[in-house]
Amino acid sequence: MTETLVPVFSALGDETRWSILQALGENDASASALASRLPISRQAIAKHLAVLQDVGLVKPIPVGREVRYQVVGSELSTAARRLDAIGTAWETRLAAIKEIAEDL
Repeated sequence: MTETLVPVFSALGDETRWSILQALGENDASASALASRLPISRQAIAKHLAVLQDVGLVKPIPVGREVRYQVVGSELSTAARRLDAIGTAWETRLAAIKEIAEDL
């Protein structure tokens, strides 16, 4: 499972892709619509969408002659669960260290 998340986190490591994902979280949109909202070209948006699609974070939805993109929530949820598990384990370790320090 860890190996499959590396490309997801890599894709999320770009600020523009975060912006695209946030915009798509509000509403499905085409590359042109995203380009009108963000300060980069439609071609750059299309490249970022391809990266997000390759790792399964967005999917294209044909609507007439237009292609809109939609967030794939299950992939984001998987990543969030993994991060939450790491956070919970870390908090458990910190609590144990605190308890040891207080006993001294």
